[in-house]
Amino acid sequence: MNQTEEIQKHNNQTLIYLCSVFFERASYYGFRAILVLYMIGETLKMSREEALYIYGSFTGAFLISKIIGALFGDLIIGNKKASLIGGIIQAFGAFFICIPSSTSLYVSLFLIVLGNGFYSPNLTALFGKNYLNKTKLLDSGFTLYYLSINVAATLGIAFIGYIGDNISWNYGFAMSGVLMLASTIFIYVSKESQDVDMTKINTSPMELRALKIIISIILVTLFWGVYELSSSNVYLLQNQLKVFLTAFAPEHLWSFLNPIFLISTSIIAVVLWTKFHTSQAMKLTLGFFFGALSFGVLMTIPEVPSGQDLTIYLIATVLLSISEICIAPIIFSVLTKYTNPKYLAIVISFTFVPTRVSSMLIGYFNDYFYNNPSIAMMASFVSMGIIGIALSIYILFIKRLIKQKS
Repeated sequence: MNQTEEIQKHNNQTLIYLCSVFFERASYYGFRAILVLYMIGETLKMSREEALYIYGSFTGAFLISKIIGALFGDLIIGNKKASLIGGIIQAFGAFFICIPSSTSLYVSLFLIVLGNGFYSPNLTALFGKNYLNKTKLLDSGFTLYYLSINVAATLGIAFIGYIGDNISWNYGFAMSGVLMLASTIFIYVSKESQDVDMTKINTSPMELRALKIIISIILVTLFWGVYELSSSNVYLLQNQLKVFLTAFAPEHLWSFLNPIFLISTSIIAVVLWTKFHTSQAMKLTLGFFFGALSFGVLMTIPEVPSGQDLTIYLIATVLLSISEICIAPIIFSVLTKYTNPKYLAIVISFTFVPTRVSSMLIGYFNDYFYNNPSIAMMASFVSMGIIGIALSIYILFIKRLIKQKS
């Protein structure tokens, strides 16, 4: 086997980073799953409104902590040390909440926000740098990364949620801390990639690389914005169709349908992206067209659905899963490919800013779109379609430009 063939393979570092992010995400999503229930329970006896306000502030604070953690990782202590320190801080946060008091709650949430800010962007940057000498595998690599996150989130919510709800909140939070500590072991044994000369990876001019980074951030913002736009109506449709699903399957299966489709789609995409190296722009274009097709299919379901509409909904869910897998992990692949590795964590951390802002803006209109589901679906369908067409024109323009230069 020659050196070229050897270098275009997922290596042991890939597995190490995937194991780390798996345990960290299982810990984080499991922690989140029982947090509100703990706050409104017998220990703290908060009102639901207060608990949800704290929860919203908690999740929103990650936006700033990721930027701070990325700056430390890229500019001061290095990505590996930053992610390792972040994991340990998160574990302390999960353990600290086991002390039953409001003060412990706030200290715990602060530590988890701070720790995740150091861990998340730096671990993602470490993972991406692992592929800088084998950029053909970037797409499949980040799809593996996305797969690991979704499997971990599903299992973490189920496992820690069961422990917290049926045994003890403290046991649930303690298990979250144990899983977080497990994730740091993999970071500790990992080998950080050496700095790579970008001129040997991508010969594109700096202006073109910057343009692709900006376009990628805009695309991921638009995707999650449209996703948020229709989310309340899709959730309403799920509840309406649940009764038909329970006629031939357990009710709890319904909550696992989306993760099952997403995980299955991810596995298929990993195989395809590993064997067939299509352009990232083409994957993104397909992602938006599949998204438009998904919302188009959902538009055919009447306001009062029947049992026959269940199949249509499942088809639309599969199409939306394909859309997400063609867009979400590929964006990080593009950022890794065109960003200077020295500042990769910083660029990754800033991608969450416009996404969060767009979600907040759309949140102001949730009541309107909830009461007008057909308008929400139509807006999502049109938006996805327009973006897909714009990307198609972009691809044709780039191809024509390349032909002219050659």
